[in-house]
Amino acid sequence: MSGTSVDGIDAAVVEITGHGLETTVNLIAFETFPFPPDVPQRILALCHPDTSRVDEICEMNFYIGYLFAEAVKHILQKNGIPTSDIDLIGSHGQTIHHYPFLIIPCGETTGATLQIGEPAVIAHETGIPTIADFRVADMAAGGQGAPLVAYPDYLLFHDSVKTMGLLNIGGIANITVLPANGSFDSVSAADTGPGNMCIDAVVSEITDGRERYDQAGQRAAQGTPHQPLIDEWLNHPFFQLTPPKTTGREMFGHTLAMECLAACRKHSLSDNDSIATLTELTVQTIALYISQFVPEKNPIDTLYVSGGGVHNQTVMQRLNEALVGTAVEPVDNSGISADAKEAIAFAILANESLHGQAGNLPSATGASMRKILGKFVCP
Repeated sequence: MSGTSVDGIDAAVVEITGHGLETTVNLIAFETFPFPPDVPQRILALCHPDTSRVDEICEMNFYIGYLFAEAVKHILQKNGIPTSDIDLIGSHGQTIHHYPFLIIPCGETTGATLQIGEPAVIAHETGIPTIADFRVADMAAGGQGAPLVAYPDYLLFHDSVKTMGLLNIGGIANITVLPANGSFDSVSAADTGPGNMCIDAVVSEITDGRERYDQAGQRAAQGTPHQPLIDEWLNHPFFQLTPPKTTGREMFGHTLAMECLAACRKHSLSDNDSIATLTELTVQTIALYISQFVPEKNPIDTLYVSGGGVHNQTVMQRLNEALVGTAVEPVDNSGISADAKEAIAFAILANESLHGQAGNLPSATGASMRKILGKFVCP
């Protein structure tokens, strides 16, 4: 998969036994393969209506499929794994646009989403059956197509005693809450708002592209957040919505990040103060979601964090300070790799589809029913 941060292709080789509640996983290998230098900007251009072109979408759909296939071949070769040992590829693809709510011309209210990375190319180039395009089945049933990780989160982390939280801080931050001894229907999940996306955009702008992210949160640690601006940004309509809710680059992408940077400069904030302010926005929107939608009588006991944000020490420190009474830990402490967790989740979803099992949770996505996810492509 490649996420909204567009920082590379995550490839995980996962041995899965069983399905459903009997699922066990063993991560054999994981690696992130950087995109060729021109690809991130080409992808980002496709994400905005003013710079996207249908011929570019068509070309990049096949090109990214080829790059995904190359990632599969490279990780197998590097780890001495024969292609014949791989039963199935699960590919999330690369999201270029996501509309949680849309009214189409016939008057129906639906959602719409588009992930590129042609699975027919992946299957042909690798010779391995491929399942891809997971989100659309949930959206066809009235869901938002996300967060789909809620179901793998339940399979891997539900606990009979503790209420568990799974927080992924990618370009967008999303959280799954698993009440103690809860069923599928008790699971809640949603996007909380911007994760690394706005921070990354501002770091890139400030450094003229020399840096693409705030390594370990060092710049934020040297700055001071400007709370009046954060309070202003917290009035954004998304933060007032009730779950299920999802968002993306369409709402919290480059345009908003540049508006935030302009506001910081208007208040004469230093570069590091600006980065610290956007970093604090990520932390406070996560904390706000938890205070709004996690019942006080059933607080989160342990919050496992994954995604790129887990490496931002400023974010992790501030989450520990903001979420009193909750143990905030990297998901690595559970035995699951923080960097590989999302890729592992889509391996699990592919395995569920192969077994004819539904992979969405309506309590998380808002769908009218559970659905088998993805489209199967033979090599």
